Amino acid sequence: MRLVVQKYGGTSVGTPKRIQNVARRLLKTQSEGCQVVAVISAMAGATDNLLKLAHQISSHPTERELDMLLSTGEHAAAALTAMAVNALGGRAASLTGAQAGILTDRNYTKARIANISPKQIHELLSDDYIVIVAGFQGQTPEGETTTLGRGGSDLTAIALAGALNADACQIFTDVDGIFTCDPRIVKGAKKLGEVAYDELLEMAGGGAKVMQSRAVEFAKKFSIEFEVRSSFNKSRGTIAREERASMENVVIRGISVDRHQAKLTIAAVPDKPGIAGRIFFNVAAAHIVVDMIVQNASAGGVTDISFTIHEDELENARRILMPVVGEIGAKRLNTSSGLAKLSVVGIGMRSHSGVAARMFECLGRAGINIQLVSTSEIKIAVVIDEKDAERAARLIHAEFGLARLVSATAAAQSLK
Repeated sequence: MRLVVQKYGGTSVGTPKRIQNVARRLLKTQSEGCQVVAVISAMAGATDNLLKLAHQISSHPTERELDMLLSTGEHAAAALTAMAVNALGGRAASLTGAQAGILTDRNYTKARIANISPKQIHELLSDDYIVIVAGFQGQTPEGETTTLGRGGSDLTAIALAGALNADACQIFTDVDGIFTCDPRIVKGAKKLGEVAYDELLEMAGGGAKVMQSRAVEFAKKFSIEFEVRSSFNKSRGTIAREERASMENVVIRGISVDRHQAKLTIAAVPDKPGIAGRIFFNVAAAHIVVDMIVQNASAGGVTDISFTIHEDELENARRILMPVVGEIGAKRLNTSSGLAKLSVVGIGMRSHSGVAARMFECLGRAGINIQLVSTSEIKIAVVIDEKDAERAARLIHAEFGLARLVSATAAAQSLK
């Protein structure tokens, strides 16, 4: 019997009617001869509402108590989904992350999964239950509740699919799949039939909101193929899988925009061994995620180091780095916000030249200034003013003819 893991996002379970629709889909999957495990997110808006409540009570709630509070959103949605299945004549049982056997480290609000022992899931499946698991959470070895960070239900689903050796993993969301760009930004954006793990990882890291980056990392590490599709229709979605040779035929697979970025530049840093380590050790100790890092060529024994973080972390980073600037003998710390990161991604860049030149020329013609550039083998990312981000995405999408290329590729594949 096939075992299927399905994940439903907050919009998919956002109302009682939608929860009932999810219950019907779960029962239909079971009726097709499958064992079913469903991972459920909190109802749309529930997590934000809980956060607002927390900050009405305390301006600085502890991370432990935040995790205790925020995990209840998924508890409620999972229980309601199980009730809906049972009301339709099925058999379902809801489990917390802890009951599902998800063991994490002790990093509250951003915990990492250490191990999964899905004994209770197996027992329920053997009794023909549909198992409903609260996403986004686990527990420490001491039994403390932890959460996996924003989008953590994706990670729950991927990890459970691996631990259960599932035959299929489906990520149901409010969009039809993964697109060449956010359709709300580019009206002509097209749905991709497939995407390589590395491409999706770069897209997610670049601001695409379809999947959590850590979930994609986990899928790649353990070769867990999954499909991203809509919970509101029956159309096929986008399959994320290991790279195939044919994927290089498309130079650019997608464009992503990551808003609310901030840039920090430490000017005139002594160009000596260990200095950069001191800077970023202090940032890492505060659990601030650093994205792009650029160091200028050394001149006169000094260099400038620039890096980007999320805007929400700017004040914390400034507070941490101001004393460090003096300690290492640097000249000053400059900061700016209201920025965005625009990324173009595609494994075809490995075998095609001139992508960066076309991208930079396109932005230059439009008068869009590039503040930082970062590249990898399959990605080119630039930092620009946030006010220019959507216009830049539309220009680049048109420059590389993504809608046309994807349509042509899809047509060629349909003839095989």
